[in-house]
Amino acid sequence: MAVHPDHSSRTIIYVALAGNLLVAMTKFAAAAWTGSSAMLSEGVHSLVDSGNELLLLYGMHRAAARPDREHPLGHGREIYFWSFVVALLIFTLGAGVSIYQGVTHILQAQPIQNVAASYIVLGLSALFEGASWWFTLRKFKSKKHHADVVRAILRSKDPPAFIVLLEDSAALVGLLIAFVGIYFSLALKLPVLDGVASILIGLVLALTAWILARETKGLLIGERAHQSTHDSILKIAQAIDGVEHANEVITVHLAPQQILAALSVEFADALRAPEIEARVIELEQRVRAAHPEVTVLFVKPQTSRRFREAGRDDGGAG
Repeated sequence: MAVHPDHSSRTIIYVALAGNLLVAMTKFAAAAWTGSSAMLSEGVHSLVDSGNELLLLYGMHRAAARPDREHPLGHGREIYFWSFVVALLIFTLGAGVSIYQGVTHILQAQPIQNVAASYIVLGLSALFEGASWWFTLRKFKSKKHHADVVRAILRSKDPPAFIVLLEDSAALVGLLIAFVGIYFSLALKLPVLDGVASILIGLVLALTAWILARETKGLLIGERAHQSTHDSILKIAQAIDGVEHANEVITVHLAPQQILAALSVEFADALRAPEIEARVIELEQRVRAAHPEVTVLFVKPQTSRRFREAGRDDGGAG
């Protein structure tokens, strides 16, 4: 029952990691050369993103560990835990450092030096980040329309893919803010605008972190499978010979490609224990053939009447 993370998610992370390391080095070099606060904030942003990609890879490695005595359902939620840590790091390191740098620069504003170098670095960074963003978007979007991407992020059970997409999107917005801040700080001869740009970059990162934390928190505490999977399992159960009624199924994601399902089924009264056992085995085989991601399936023989009564006893839960 080991979890095998999606290969495409790993590819997305490797591409993003390579791009962020290149971008971080060029931004830090430019920040040291020009003295730009916005450029330094962007360098910190790219460095934090690189660390985040390493944490996601570690989380995917840990999630693939096989079940053990202490974790009989496996370690799949490791990827959700480390994704949540990434969201916290974006907020504390990315947003926090950027806002701090911006405030410091406003209080001690200094004109930017070697502006041409800043523009060159911003252009190269936009090229690297844009390539990573486009690659991630194509992998994540697949056959979806662009308008469906936001909905897909909200529905996704695979944090590494949408984390990288949102990180790259925030990076491109940050680059635009840095460019505008540097340009107007020179055009208007107001060095403080460079610091303002740094603060705005921090706020973009804070918003990104909030979105990621919100999405990964839901997965960490347990989210149900998509409605299509839910309906399909009930349909498969209902089609088994000897099943009078498939009452309900409760599902929860243990990992992006690992679902636990608990199914309440009413069997025909005439069936004996060996016959019910055979039907359960057949049901398990059919469900797993249709949905390999259902790695754990519990089947509870239960009359429809008793199921309804149990629902009322539990206050309608389930």
